[in-house]
Amino acid sequence: MVTVPKFQEQTGHFDHASEVADLLAVAPYELDKGQKGPVFDRITQGLTRHHAANCTEYANMLRLLKFDADEEHALEDVPFLPARLFKLLDLKSVAPDAVHRVLTSSGTGGQPSRISLDAPTAALQTRVLTRIVGDFLGKSRLPMLVIDAPSTIRDRTRFNARAAGIMGFSMFGRNITYALNDDMSLDVDGVVAFLERHGQAPFFMFGFTFMVYQHLLGAGAGRVRGLENGILIHGGGWKKLVDLAIDNEAFKQRLKDETGLGRVHNYYGLVEQTGSIFMECEAGHMHCSNFSDVMIRDADFQLCPNGERGLIELVSLLPGSYPGHVLLTEDEGAVIGEDDCSCGRKGKYFQVYGRVAKAEVRGCSDAYASAS
Repeated sequence: MVTVPKFQEQTGHFDHASEVADLLAVAPYELDKGQKGPVFDRITQGLTRHHAANCTEYANMLRLLKFDADEEHALEDVPFLPARLFKLLDLKSVAPDAVHRVLTSSGTGGQPSRISLDAPTAALQTRVLTRIVGDFLGKSRLPMLVIDAPSTIRDRTRFNARAAGIMGFSMFGRNITYALNDDMSLDVDGVVAFLERHGQAPFFMFGFTFMVYQHLLGAGAGRVRGLENGILIHGGGWKKLVDLAIDNEAFKQRLKDETGLGRVHNYYGLVEQTGSIFMECEAGHMHCSNFSDVMIRDADFQLCPNGERGLIELVSLLPGSYPGHVLLTEDEGAVIGEDDCSCGRKGKYFQVYGRVAKAEVRGCSDAYASAS
C-alpha cells in the first residue's frame, strides 16, 4: 500500500525543496492519479506564486493574462510559457549572485536558451534524476560507455544540453569510458577494451540519439558488436533519423541485429526542465513520474482527449530558480493512458511524434547531425 507524503501546512513561505523532497520518499512511479493529483497541484500552485513574486517578467505576463496567482486554479488553467521564450529572455527568480550554473540549449538556429540554476534547484534536479533513472538501471552503479568524446564536458562552468546530459547520467556509471575520440571518430580499440573488461555483465550506455546511430549503425556500422549485456539510454533530436525514414522501433531493431544490444530506452525532456525527464518503458511508452505531468493542446490551446494529437505541454515540480515549471513545447504528441501501462508504472504515459511543421527550435542531437 502506498503511503502518500504528508505535506506541511501552508504558510506564507513556500519551501520548495522541502515540499518536493517529500515526494522522494516514495518510488518515482508509485502514485496513481488520485494520490498524485492533490500533491502535484499544491506544489505547482506554490511555484507559480513563488515565480510571480520573484520574477518581474513572469509577473508581468501573468498580469497581462489577468491571472491571479494567489487564487486557487486547476493545473490545466495555469498559464504555460512557450519553451522558446528562454531563448529570448533571461528569466530567473533568484538574485544574480545566487546563480550556481547556467545551462544552455545547443540548437544551432538562433539564440540558445539560457537556464539559470541556483544550488538548491541543481541539487533537486540531481536527486530526482537519480530516482527516475534508478528505476530502470537499478541501484548499483554500472560500468559506463558514453557514445561521445571527453572534450564535450571539459568546460564545466557553461554546460550545453549535451554536456549536461553526459554529466547528469554519469552519476549512474563507474569506470566511465568514452567511445569517441576528440575528433569525433570511433575509438574502436577503446570500446573493445571496455567490453573485454566489462562486457560479460550488465553495463550502462548513454548517448544522444543521432550520435548513437552515426557511430554504431551509420559510419561505424559493423565495427562494434558484443553489446548484449548493455543497457542504452538515449535521447535528443530525431529529425535526422526521420529524414532517413528510421523510426524508434526500426532504430531499436537495428541496434539489436547489428550490435546485439537489446535493452534500449529513449528519453524525452527539455533543458528548460532538466531532471524531470520522461523515460521510455519496456512497452515503448514515455512515462510521467511523480515529479512531472503532460497535457496535450490543440491548435486553439484547448486540452485534447487521450489519443488525440496536439502540442505537448510539460509540467515539472523542479524549477525553483526560474519560471519553467509549465512550458509549451513545439513537439507533437498524444497521451495514451494513465495508471494502466502494461509495464506496471503509474502515471500518464504518452507518445512523442516529433516537432510540429516549421518549428524553429532544434535539439542538441540534431545540431550535431547538421555538422556531421
